Parts: sequence; structure tokens; C-alpha cells
Amino acid sequence: MTVSAGLRSRFCSGAALVAVAVLALASTGMAQTVTSLYQYPGVSNNTSGLTNTAQLAQGPDGNIYSTDQLDGEYGLGSVYSISPSGEFTTLYSFCEEGGGCVDTGGLPFGGVTLGSDGNFYGTTKNGGTDGFGQVFRFTPSGVHTTLYNFTGANPGDGGPPIYPVFLYDGDLWGGQWNGCGGLFKLTLKGKISNFPLAAAACDDGSGPNLPTLGSDGNFYGTTQGGGGSPCQPGCGVVYKMTPAGKITILYRFQGTTDGAYPQGVLVEGSDGNYWGVTQQGNPNYGTIFKISPSGKFDVVHAFAAGANDSAEPVAGLTLGSDGNFYGTGGAGANGAGAIFQVTPGGDFSLLYSFVASAAGPGFGPCTVMLQHTNGQFYGSTCGNSLGGSFFYSLDVGLSPFVRTLTQSGKVGATVEFLGQDFTGATEVEFGGASATFKVISDTELSAVVPAAAVTGVVSVVTSTGTLTATSNFKVLPTIKSISPTSGPVGTVVTITGTGLTGATKVTVDGKTASFTQVSSTEITVTVPSDAATGKITVTTAGGSASSTTFTVT
Repeated sequence: MTVSAGLRSRFCSGAALVAVAVLALASTGMAQTVTSLYQYPGVSNNTSGLTNTAQLAQGPDGNIYSTDQLDGEYGLGSVYSISPSGEFTTLYSFCEEGGGCVDTGGLPFGGVTLGSDGNFYGTTKNGGTDGFGQVFRFTPSGVHTTLYNFTGANPGDGGPPIYPVFLYDGDLWGGQWNGCGGLFKLTLKGKISNFPLAAAACDDGSGPNLPTLGSDGNFYGTTQGGGGSPCQPGCGVVYKMTPAGKITILYRFQGTTDGAYPQGVLVEGSDGNYWGVTQQGNPNYGTIFKISPSGKFDVVHAFAAGANDSAEPVAGLTLGSDGNFYGTGGAGANGAGAIFQVTPGGDFSLLYSFVASAAGPGFGPCTVMLQHTNGQFYGSTCGNSLGGSFFYSLDVGLSPFVRTLTQSGKVGATVEFLGQDFTGATEVEFGGASATFKVISDTELSAVVPAAAVTGVVSVVTSTGTLTATSNFKVLPTIKSISPTSGPVGTVVTITGTGLTGATKVTVDGKTASFTQVSSTEITVTVPSDAATGKITVTTAGGSASSTTFTVT
């Protein structure tokens, strides 16, 4: 990585800090290994400044990026990177006005998110023109740009932001905690839209965690408090929000049988449910739960804080490439925290118990783990005033894979891939269709969605084998033209577009019509007898596309 002049760097070899523990997984017969890779320095009262909200993001260079809220030249936080082997670099130091520097905010609690454009995005809790925090962009080459200063006006633009933001349809989305809090959308041109939670006693929740984008195009998330439940001032809620900003409360936690104070980002499982954790409740130590898009709620596991269990998780779950969920919490056999696994069927296993040791891997795991494309998981322990903050890896024997920066795209779109062993790659496929591609580095390449692509698995053939993505890539259909544009019932209309392969349904004015798949760019459809004037819509596994109006004469 090239770091801009003036940025302070600090490197530390993880070799002297490595401590390894191995435990057999009874459910799979597979061994797992936890390795301490780097010990964070104590920067204030011997603490590292790590927070449970700090998200880890894999960069195009294969390194892992995040933020520390107390590190850096001015003690107000930093952006750092760390390699999978433990080489640590401070890339940027935040500074507030009066510190002898340009005000770029302070206390970046949330870590960073890698955007579909290859840049990192995050927030600071403090600083900016009004002291309510900022949204920033950070390029892999080390260039920091302030994108927005929050004013604290609620309603208005709210603030302060706690979590990082993420890109969706070219806009930035995130949450803020002023008052009861809410969600915001920020365009890259600086226009902000605010979607506050109900302010009356925070009945719709307060302190929203970062939402996740569901496969249905809606956002799903939780709040850490509020909701009008028996907890004071509320146990938290699960909400759904449309891209237009309409918020619906799906579930209100009661605290006794279901948990309280949900933490972290929800994860959509292969079962279509959203999985998460609560820090407390049922009765005392928290829960793992799942909830459907319609609000059907189930407790999957109630933590008991015993030697064979965890307790009070402060970070969310990670969906592994094997379809299982992985998480961290307190307790464990040594009372220093634990790593656990839960299957989609609800089977819970304690994988590893941390040991408070100067050699690592520390105690009090606090950040949600990131699964790197090398197959391993990475996370951090926060420790306490006695120290114990380490960066660690978890290896459960999962194979390397590739990750696309976007999960959908139209034919002709350029898609970025993250992975490894790309040098010497010989083929890239979208749903079995070969694509033209460009190798950027051993850990990054780009490919163009081919005309014959269908929604399905994307893969890269390398010198070491074929790497596939853990989720399907959706090929978005488009309609460029229809001919003719008018006619009576029974007219055969030719639809021309892209991504039309595998069409499952065609409608005229919302009425189902018979159709023939001619090619990936052409479909013919017969106007049904019950159709009136309206749009023609083609639906594929990747989504739906509509034409201009067809006039029934």
C-alpha cells in the first residue's frame, strides 16, 4: 500500500505474539485453530480504544481495515490496516479543530465499510463544523475526504453517527443516535435525507445498529433500546425500512423470554431469516434469535454463561461460507470470552474459550468477526484496563473463495472481485457464462458481466483451483425496446433487452402472458385476452424489468 505523505505508520511483526489453541469440533470432526496475530497498544488507561461497533473490512489488497477510537497522533482515533499475518499500519489520524490540524472529526467508533467503488467509508462521532460528527471516505492509497458534517438537527440530519455507512444504489446509508435516533441517506453530492424513529418515548426504538440490505431490497436492523417494552427505557426492536424510508417495526423485545438490547448487524441466512444476538435477557445472559421478513420471531439459543456456553454478546453474527453462523461473547470455560457456532438448524457449539494471558489471544472478544476470502475468520478482543486487546484469526478449515463488491449488476457492468491467487487466472464465469476480465493484482480483479450470464454462482479459475463466491450474483434484466408498441389482444410483441435468459414470467398490464425465450436478448410475448393498456414486465431470477407502455387497441 502507498501511504500519503505525513501519514504516520507503525508496524509490528506478529511472530513474537503468536499463541495457538486447538480444539476438536465434535459436530464435524474438524479441528479449529485460534491464533494471536497482533497486540494492540494501550493508548488510554491501558485500553486499546477498540469498540464493539468497529466493523472490519477486507480491502482490495487483501489486508483488513478498521478504526480505533483513541489511537492516532492526536488521540482521537485512526484508520488502520492489518495483514492476515498480523502486520499493523496506522494509516490516518483524526483531528478536531484546535488540535493544530484540519478538522476531520474524532472518535470513529464504527470501523469502515468497503464500498462498491473500492473505497472505504466511515463516520466519526465527534468533530466537524458543528461537533456532531462526520461521514468520511478513505481511499486504499490513503487519501481522506470529509463528505458530510452533521449538525445535530433532529429532524433534519441528526447525528452523531456511530456505525460506518454502506453504499446502495450510489448513496450512503447509516444511522445516528441524536434523540431516539434514526436512519439517513446521503448522496455523494452531499444531499441528506433523514428517517427518524418515533420520538414519543422512543416507542419505535432508540440507538439503531447499522441495517443490512436484504435480498428483497429492503433494509433490516435492530435498535439497542427503546420500543416501549418492559425494559427501561426499552429492550429494543427489530425494524424493516424500504428504500423510500418507510419504517415498520417487526418485533419489540420483552426482555424476559426473548432477550434484550440487540447488538450488531443482522445477517440474512440461507433460510431467508435474519439472525442476530441480544446482549441480555432470557433470563440474564442474552440470546441468539432469528426473525422472518414478515416478523415471525424465534429464540434459537439462550446463553447460560457456563463453561460450555458463552454470554452477553456485544457484536453480531458472521455468516460463514459453510452456511453456519459464527459469533463471540463473554464467559466460556475461562470466563474470558468465547467463540461459538450455530447451524441454520439451531445447533449451538462452543468452539473456543479465551484465556487472559500476556501472550494472547486476550479476553473480551468485542468486534464482529470478518471472514476473509482465504477462508479464515478475523476479529479483535477488547480486554479492559489490564490490557488484553489482540487481533486474532480463527481457522475452522473452510476453503478460500471469492467475493464480489456488488451482489447484482446488468449485462455489461464491470464487477470487482476480491480473493487470492488471481495472478495467472485463466477464466471468470457468471452463472456458467465466460466473461472478459482483467487481473489488477494477486488479490483483486475485475470482470464484465457477459451477455449470456444468468443469476447464479460466480467463479474464478486460478492456478491453484477454482474459487467460487459464497452467494449468487444476480443478473439484472433490462428492456430496451418493444415492437410493436400497440395492437389488439393476441398481438405478438418482441421484447429486446439484456439479461433475459431464464425468464420465469412475463406480464402485460400485470396480466400473465404466454411467452417464448428466443435468446438472452430477445423474448416474444402474446398479449393476453384480459390485458389492458400498460407496461410489459419480464421477471427473471435476478429481478424484474418493465417497458414503456404497450397500448391495447
